[in-house]
Amino acid sequence: MDRRSFLVALALGATTCLAGTGVRADATVQLRLLGTTDIHVNLLPYNYYADKEDITVGLARTATLIAKARAESRNSLLLDNADAIQGNPLGDFVARERGLGRGEVHPVYKAMNLLKYDASTVGNHEFNYGLDFLANAQASATFPIVAANVTRVSDGQPYFKPYEILTRQVTDEAGRVHALRIGVIGFVPPQVTTWDKAALDGKVSTIDIVEAARKYVPELRAKGADIVVALCHSGLSGEPRVGGEENAAAYLTEVEGIDAVLSGHQHKVFPGPDFSGLPGADMGKGTIHGVPVVMPGFWGSHLGLIDLTLKEEGGRWSVADATSSVRPIWETKDKQKVALVDSDPAIVEALKADHEATLGYVRQPIGETTAPINSYFALVQDDPSIQIVTNAQAWYVQHLLKGTEYEGLPVLSAGAPFKAGGRGGPDYFTDIPAGRIAIKNAADLYLYPNTLRAVVMTGAQVREWLEMSAGAFNRIDPTKAGEQPLLNTAFPSYNFDVIDGVTYGIDVSKPARYDGDGKVVAPESHRIRDLALEGKPIDDQRRFVVVTNNYRAGGGGKFPGLDGSNVIVEAPDENRTALVNYIFERKTIDPASDGNWSLVPIGGKAEVTFVSSPKAKDALPAGGRISALGDADNGFAKYRIDLSN
Repeated sequence: MDRRSFLVALALGATTCLAGTGVRADATVQLRLLGTTDIHVNLLPYNYYADKEDITVGLARTATLIAKARAESRNSLLLDNADAIQGNPLGDFVARERGLGRGEVHPVYKAMNLLKYDASTVGNHEFNYGLDFLANAQASATFPIVAANVTRVSDGQPYFKPYEILTRQVTDEAGRVHALRIGVIGFVPPQVTTWDKAALDGKVSTIDIVEAARKYVPELRAKGADIVVALCHSGLSGEPRVGGEENAAAYLTEVEGIDAVLSGHQHKVFPGPDFSGLPGADMGKGTIHGVPVVMPGFWGSHLGLIDLTLKEEGGRWSVADATSSVRPIWETKDKQKVALVDSDPAIVEALKADHEATLGYVRQPIGETTAPINSYFALVQDDPSIQIVTNAQAWYVQHLLKGTEYEGLPVLSAGAPFKAGGRGGPDYFTDIPAGRIAIKNAADLYLYPNTLRAVVMTGAQVREWLEMSAGAFNRIDPTKAGEQPLLNTAFPSYNFDVIDGVTYGIDVSKPARYDGDGKVVAPESHRIRDLALEGKPIDDQRRFVVVTNNYRAGGGGKFPGLDGSNVIVEAPDENRTALVNYIFERKTIDPASDGNWSLVPIGGKAEVTFVSSPKAKDALPAGGRISALGDADNGFAKYRIDLSN
């Protein structure tokens, strides 16, 4: 017998001896967790608002990455982090127009079932269409959907199954098969009961994400989970924990017993520069406090991977090493978007009928516009894309106030630019040509299925609302020469509320009064100037009716004076429905803005700049205040706004 044969025989003999004595050799298993998040019904690479192909989105393309990543690993699980069934006209068509009968499969779960997902959780947008629709949709999923921090109001018991233990056969590095018990637990931002108050009030409540984890993770371990994976539809924050946070995923890495975290909600990417400087983060390994975390973008833009090295010692499994990474479906080359993968043909075929039905729905005409409507400059000047929405909201509520105690109060209307570039990229702007307006255009102007609300506020509260909104701008130093960027990239455009019905200016030479969490950080500063009603300074004690949506009225965005307590109108209709009806009744609209707000001149030497779409140079507003400066990073273009006089 040669030396190699002798060693093989010796190893086999040792294994046999161990088996014969009931002693099991320790094992090493490589386990890959694959994750998606914030799909928002972007199943195919198609933009229903623009009615054209879009290579930057689509689970059908992510599916190709999934197949490749699975082929690279002996052992893998596919997980989703929710916000799946709402977000584009396909989702609205299924929920609002066609409906979903009992036993029918929702298109999202049709695709996910085909891809053989192992588990999912719920996100805040899962609740937008109500609990009945959600239950009907989720019934068509062939995998468990878990959420640990949502409870029934009636008895305090979990509304969803808090967790699931998945038993999977895994193969170790020596080729031996083991039964691995993987605990999967889910979480949703506790603020969902405020954001969707009308649908959830009196039915469900929520608890703090970390507290829910501390309650259920030990239970998972006690029931025999070898490892625990958290599906946390919540973002990453470096702020000290105080409890009740919307973005709490990073805090879960310090909860004993959690081995990996799939994060989301913020539409960002981790590991990556989006979270540079995050406390406890190791970008090289993709960990936070030593625990692997991944946030794989949004709309199918990335696939998240968490690679775990598991060691078994004495019958117990532990994580010996872990890394996380992301893989994109597209990239930019020579300023052009280039697809890195093709769509999975099986997914495309499975969704063909749903896709074609949605196209028929969004192409239905509702009226005409006499001029183009775009949002290229919505963050820097009063804009028609917001004006038409605020006009429609005010029109809707004025009818409802007749004969009530609020009839006769001034009606103001708040709206925000939902599509204003940012993380959506240089094409993420509203751009509707003059002529026919279809349902797809109304959905483009108002992306979300928010329901319309009206609140009563004093003039002083309206002023503070606008001060919070003015956090969208960086502070500009007029004494400093050279370029200074105007827009605060950390401030979401959907929180930049314009309030129509009053006039005002915004002084960006002053520091922002509020931070992004709604806390007063510059108590002596006031950016809002010359706030007036019908040409007269606003009376701080006078009452106003302000039309908004359920998200903002219930406290979404942490605006001062908005917590759900001063709502006087809870409309049954969506803001978008009000917009469609407004256009349909008028047949022809003139989308001109009324110029009720502006950035006030600050003088000085600063060159104030911002980025927008390259197409914006062909739509420069009259007056010469805004001028094009050329190309910017990531496919955007740079513009200058003259605030000198």
